[in-house]
Amino acid sequence: MEENKTISAHKLHLDNRKKGMMTGVTDVKAFDEKEIFLETKAGMVTVKGSELTLTRLNLEKGEVDIGGRVDSIVYTKDGTTQAQRGKNMLARLFK
Repeated sequence: MEENKTISAHKLHLDNRKKGMMTGVTDVKAFDEKEIFLETKAGMVTVKGSELTLTRLNLEKGEVDIGGRVDSIVYTKDGTTQAQRGKNMLARLFK
C-alpha cells in the first residue's frame, strides 16, 4: 500500500528571528544547536544561529517549526550544503 503524502507549497515565516515556521519540507538532513539542514520543494535550506531547536516536525504535511536565534537562512538548488561545498573545494586544492 502506497503512502499518501500531501506536502504543501514552500513557505517561510520568521518572527523576530526567534521563532519560525516552514512548509514544503521533504526531509531533515541534519541539525544541531547551531545549524539546521532541510530539504524543501525550493531546494536545500541551511538555517544558522544559536540555541536552534526543531520544536515541531511533521514530514507527512511537510511542516517544521524552529526555535532559537536565527542568524541566517541560505537556499541552495543543487542539494549540497555550504559545508559540503567547502570540503569539495579543499579536496581539489590538495590533490
